[in-house]
Amino acid sequence: MDKQIGDGAGRAEIAGTANVLVPAGGLSPACAPELVAEVEAARTYRLRARSANTLRAYASDWSQFQGWCWGRGLEPIPALPEVVATYLAALARAGRADSTVTRHLAAITWQHRREGLPPPSARDTHQLIADTLSGIRREQRARPTRKKAAIGAKDLAGMIAKVDGLGTRAVRDRAILALGLAAALRRSELVALQLADIQLVDQGLTVRVGHSKTDQEGEGATIAVPAGKVLHPVAHLNAWLTVRGGAPGPLFTRVGTRGEFTLEAMSDRSVARLVKSYAKMQGLDPETIAGHSLRAGFLTEAARTRASLAKMQEVSRHKSLKVLMGYVRSAEQFDDHAGAGFI
Repeated sequence: MDKQIGDGAGRAEIAGTANVLVPAGGLSPACAPELVAEVEAARTYRLRARSANTLRAYASDWSQFQGWCWGRGLEPIPALPEVVATYLAALARAGRADSTVTRHLAAITWQHRREGLPPPSARDTHQLIADTLSGIRREQRARPTRKKAAIGAKDLAGMIAKVDGLGTRAVRDRAILALGLAAALRRSELVALQLADIQLVDQGLTVRVGHSKTDQEGEGATIAVPAGKVLHPVAHLNAWLTVRGGAPGPLFTRVGTRGEFTLEAMSDRSVARLVKSYAKMQGLDPETIAGHSLRAGFLTEAARTRASLAKMQEVSRHKSLKVLMGYVRSAEQFDDHAGAGFI
């Protein structure tokens, strides 16, 4: 519940703040403004513990949980463990991936803590939530999964060629496609890029990725992108910068139907739709393509051309080599095949 500190001009509401020490006799008016500022700083730091994309996803997931509860006459907060376990099962029945189900649970936990309430899992003495989630994961592991296909350099060059014209949207889309593969960027990373994250250098350009899925603390990484002989990411990006201008803000902005744009960031879903659209023009099956296909394309091509794991990891920023080895094994599965001499 919310606590109130001070009175008059020094009054502040503190939502979800635990372990705030207030003297038994009350807080003196002289101390109130300082404590208010410190509480606000603590709130700001808590929000920064999650990326902007994560917070947007949590807000959407929480809204869906609320709607599901209200539609069934159930209370979303404080939510009973039985209610949460049933909701997770409903998501799984609707075909949601276990990773999505897990994120919905994280959103519910986040909202409870934000409201200063213990999360449902902390009150789940019978482990209903944990067991339900475990069962969902076990069932989904038993199902055959179809991974999204990687887009190779040749196909991507074809896709870029099919982006017709010199209009604002066309120039932007070519730059997104080329840079997305050349820097092995996730779609969330593409839309999070700011103009200040790009530096043109003699050999090409550098991209500063300030926050990513595997870098929750925001340490950041700088990726080198060569000028290129096939995809020409620097040339395409320069063309977009000429249209976009030098105003600070998102690197890739939304573009209207008439080519007009403001300095408003694209959504990661719009990147996925963009990639699927041009993949279809190239003759690829859009059902097998996703925003991740650009990043997967870089790794697949790097493995095919015998790039070292260290150099691949430099660009992809994977924390573990296990995932990278999967791309290498896929590219090399027919090399020196054990049956090549007799099959």
